[in-house]
Amino acid sequence: MKQDMIAVVDLGSTRNTDVARAVRALGVYSEIYNYDITADELAAIPNLRGIIANGGPNDIVDGVKIGLSDAIRKCGHPVYTFDYSDNGRINEMPADDADIAAALKSFVFDDCKAEPNWNMDNFIADQIELVRRQVGESKVLLALSGGVDSSVVAALLLKAIGKQLTCVHVNHGLLRKGEPEQVVRVFKDELNANLVYVDASERFLSKLEGVSDPEKKRKIIGAEFIRVFEEEARKLDGIEFLAQGTIYPDIVESGTKTAKMVKSHHNVGGLPEDLQFELVEPLKMLFKDEVRACGKALGLPDNMVYRQPFPGPGLGVRCLGAITRDRLEAVRESDAILREEFDNYGLTGKVWQFFTIVPDFKSVGVRDNARCFDWPVIIRAVNTVDAMTAEVPELPWEVLSKITRRILSEVPNVNRVCLDMSPKPTATIEWE
Repeated sequence: MKQDMIAVVDLGSTRNTDVARAVRALGVYSEIYNYDITADELAAIPNLRGIIANGGPNDIVDGVKIGLSDAIRKCGHPVYTFDYSDNGRINEMPADDADIAAALKSFVFDDCKAEPNWNMDNFIADQIELVRRQVGESKVLLALSGGVDSSVVAALLLKAIGKQLTCVHVNHGLLRKGEPEQVVRVFKDELNANLVYVDASERFLSKLEGVSDPEKKRKIIGAEFIRVFEEEARKLDGIEFLAQGTIYPDIVESGTKTAKMVKSHHNVGGLPEDLQFELVEPLKMLFKDEVRACGKALGLPDNMVYRQPFPGPGLGVRCLGAITRDRLEAVRESDAILREEFDNYGLTGKVWQFFTIVPDFKSVGVRDNARCFDWPVIIRAVNTVDAMTAEVPELPWEVLSKITRRILSEVPNVNRVCLDMSPKPTATIEWE
């Protein structure tokens, strides 16, 4: 690794990502480590320049108060503490990332003597070297959804290992309208990638039949994904690695040693224990905005880099409760209308993410002068930088009115359209 490093040690904080991002904002690379990391493990981190001990309310684990060991304090690297008693002195965590960065500036550059050499060119060079070292002459299978994360992984791996990479695009029946065709066109026809297309929609929908618990749905989808890849790998020679577009918010939300799970991600919490591949995850320590910057540095086009995030389980977590085919189509068609009208009004590049949800309940309405009992459609639109927090943007009433009219007239079995106004926290971006 070419970059200098500041290690953030999690001693029960809820704001580890804020600290890591603030250090990176200073131009210095930073990663987060669990409270039980040893002094020897820290000493083995390449180019480590300093340690930030990050205290907080989750500092009791298995009934024991956690803290920084004497061995780490004496390891020879400067130590800074937030919300943690250090010889009776406590540095309180500032309210926002810019105050945090200001508080750490002297520590990072004066005490740690770190160089501001954290940039995407260095990150890409490091990851290419690490991937080549990990993979050797073996072949890698990439789960290519066509979303931002997997697309950036594909571009990075093509630079690192070229024809050793095989991309597999699985249509699990939970993709947005027209998406499978678009993925094939862009990656196979335009980028000339080795692409295998698998239509497994019936297989996935059968596995999900009658399953209403969101965590069970995510785990079923994640496990089935792996099974499909294993089957495809057996058709190829030399596949030993599975590449994934895991990013840091996926890991945080799936739970750490001091933080409870928000929700599992199919590429973190849903992997089977008997996984037959070694994982390649070059983006796993990047935040969403950094993934986009990485994609730009790799030369990917804007319409790919700034494409909306899409969860691995796809529309399966937007068709709430047990998935039925009529509600799934209602989600797919209403989502297509929403995206079309946001494009028409120039909102696509201004709103970070927007989609529709169809819950598993009906409400009374009136259609053709008669009582009807149909589904509601919920519109969700948010702006965020790193997907850890999100705000709801103000949307023109004209746009919302037109979207509502179109959904009610064009999507079968829908009689109501609602707008979700909840920020993250307390809500999450997705509903499941």
